[in-house]
Amino acid sequence: MARRQPDLGRFTDVALLVLVSLAEGDKHGYRMIQDIEEFSGTALEPGTLYGALMRLEERGWIEPLPVVERRRPYRITPGGREALGEQLATLRRIEETGSKRIRPSWGVV
Repeated sequence: MARRQPDLGRFTDVALLVLVSLAEGDKHGYRMIQDIEEFSGTALEPGTLYGALMRLEERGWIEPLPVVERRRPYRITPGGREALGEQLATLRRIEETGSKRIRPSWGVV
């Protein structure tokens, strides 16, 4: 995915990206990596993804499903959906504030 601006560094939280991906439906790791890159432009390394999966599972926000063809899919839990909703509400407030503050003000140089 082409970036419109120079890369400003990593402004994403991997756990948030995983929860957004799984909110669409159950996925195994490789499919999550593809999905996350498609919707966010963030290319995750497998080690980064699996570290986040471990932390999310420990919190009870995702759960592993039975292995299918040597791949383990994961599912978001109700607690994970709630945590995602709270995080997205926070991000909306941040976006609204940032959008207001970035607008040019009359008389400001």
